[in-house]
Amino acid sequence: MNKALFLDRDGTLILDKDYLSDPAGVELISGVTDALKTARDLGYLLFLFTNQSGIGRGYHTIDDAQACNQRMLELLDLGADLFTAICIAPESPEQPSEYRKPSPRFILEMRAKHSLDPQQCWMIGDRESDLEAGLNGNIHSIAVCTGKYNHATWQDKLPQGATLHEDFGAFLKTLT
Repeated sequence: MNKALFLDRDGTLILDKDYLSDPAGVELISGVTDALKTARDLGYLLFLFTNQSGIGRGYHTIDDAQACNQRMLELLDLGADLFTAICIAPESPEQPSEYRKPSPRFILEMRAKHSLDPQQCWMIGDRESDLEAGLNGNIHSIAVCTGKYNHATWQDKLPQGATLHEDFGAFLKTLT
């Protein structure tokens, strides 16, 4: 069975700029490139799992979100095939949801499709919905302090069963 990391985008890999739609605004979080390279070298399949409610709210389009993802990949410079699959959940919280986190649908589909061992899979993100998606998908959930929440804020919001790390790179050090 394979092992995998499911990664939120905004606040986890790139700076969270509410409703980012312009690729020129994409900025990597410090250390993310090295962390992704390390994860890949350790044999983890990488999946990007991002809620983009700005699409459902009419602030921008799916093409805008894909252009931002493309810019992120260019800045990472780790190859266009870095992510095994990408899920952009376009629904706003008010709309019927299929993939919007905390739904585990994407995680469950990828677990089945890629023969993933849930004991060797993690969802990494900067919001409760990210962690809840992982827990709902029966995989580990990791909170990072590179988005909207710092350590103090997470203490009141961290779902039971999730763990907290300074950033993605700090979490990866626990796997090596």
